[in-house]
Amino acid sequence: MRVIIWGINYSPEPTGIAPYTAELAEYLTQRDWQVEVVTGFPYYPAWRKQPQDRGRLGRTDEIAGVTVHRCWQYVPRRLSTVQRVLHELSFGLTSVWRLLRLRPADLYVVISPPLCLGPLAWAVTRLKRSRYLFHVQDLQPDSAAGLGMVRPGVFLRLLFACERFTYRHAAGVSVISPGMAEAVTGKGVPPAKVFHLPNWLRPAAPGPARPDDGSFRRRHGIPAEALLAVYSGNLGRKQGLEVLLNAANFLVDAGSVPGRPVYIVIAGDGAMRDVLARRLERLPLDNVRLLPLLADEEYQAMLRTTDVAVVAQMPGTGNVCFPSKLLSVLAAGLPVVAVTDRSSGLARAVEEGGFGRVVLPGDSRALAAVLAEAAGQPALCRQWAAHSTWVRQFSPDLLLPRFEEAMHELVVSARREQNLSGAVEGPVPSP
Repeated sequence: MRVIIWGINYSPEPTGIAPYTAELAEYLTQRDWQVEVVTGFPYYPAWRKQPQDRGRLGRTDEIAGVTVHRCWQYVPRRLSTVQRVLHELSFGLTSVWRLLRLRPADLYVVISPPLCLGPLAWAVTRLKRSRYLFHVQDLQPDSAAGLGMVRPGVFLRLLFACERFTYRHAAGVSVISPGMAEAVTGKGVPPAKVFHLPNWLRPAAPGPARPDDGSFRRRHGIPAEALLAVYSGNLGRKQGLEVLLNAANFLVDAGSVPGRPVYIVIAGDGAMRDVLARRLERLPLDNVRLLPLLADEEYQAMLRTTDVAVVAQMPGTGNVCFPSKLLSVLAAGLPVVAVTDRSSGLARAVEEGGFGRVVLPGDSRALAAVLAEAAGQPALCRQWAAHSTWVRQFSPDLLLPRFEEAMHELVVSARREQNLSGAVEGPVPSP
């Protein structure tokens, strides 16, 4: 069977959606699917293209046996709602041109965001006499509304109309969490058309194997006796990471825990990095370290010495996306403090798994109190960490075959419909 995976992010981007798209393409290739990828030039999470890619209209790469067609996209220096729309539309239009030049696929797997790929996928698959699976990593209109990025009005209504059109014409809509599945069916998508296809544990994130030698703390001036709380990943608006700086300030004012201070590391890159850096310049906090996106060896060294991982979401975004960062920190055996709405998929996971504590977004005083409690009660952290095995249900050995099965089901269904309508088809091969 032939499949084209269409999405703006792909390897070698190290975080976000790209690694999952790449691992799916490589898995399908190993399973004898004919796979091609149509994507953009790498830019995420720094929101900068590599110097050698700037000004290039297209390129075809071969990565791990997968043919990858790269298309030009506008990457803004400063991110605003208008610039993001231009960024996504630019990729949509250039990638359509590339797709129309490729031979048809049995199925197009369209990765969202960008949402604008939905109507474009309808047009492409109509011309190619095929169908598409719309794989939703983020319910973009809900997210934009919840974050206040788009005010109620004509443009927001247009986004929701685009979403409805996309779902109605898709052969299937896949989502990465139960909360997102509920949201999609609540928008009128028939449950039979919705596939729950979660992100999986990354092969590169099995957890730290070597004991902590203290080198990470020494390099960054973190006391050996301190409780170290870490956020690592995308530094974007959806994370609301200023709550960490405010919590750190409360911990300084309160004297933290007698004999055991709390230090916070924020490591990564993204649209809000400069905002956080400027805040730290105005209000220097000795118990906060703002680090860049770490290379794998340094990242693993950080995990080995971390006591608590922080996973954060802005209010109103808990059921429009699911933070895959949760999987990697649990795979490392770390307890989790989740900053999220009580009704979110992340909060449900913490309560179901018992591997940490939930704090409401923006409640920096409560976050400081939970970290201070963890610093004063090491047994509590050990208790939470013991439940990190909850993450085993996200093994790629379990979830990648489920993704393949959903794709195969859609292709078989399409061929049956063609046969019933009188089209001449050969036997349907197994994937």
